[in-house]
Amino acid sequence: MKIIKIFLIKIIKLYQIGISPWIGNNCRYIPTCSSYMILSLKKWNFFKAIFISIIRIIKCNPWGPSGYDFIK
Repeated sequence: MKIIKIFLIKIIKLYQIGISPWIGNNCRYIPTCSSYMILSLKKWNFFKAIFISIIRIIKCNPWGPSGYDFIK
């Protein structure tokens, strides 16, 4: 699982460098969803990190809250 976590982190960093600047700064939360997923992958096991990252992405909508959202 550690190899999969490292691979996902590399993919997310490529997204942050290559795609995110073109989309713009639209995230409602601090840290951004991609940074949140990297932090959760470093802190938790693979399945919990994916689960809480999906919950975070679902919360990120125009009618949801905003502000600082720490890693649970």
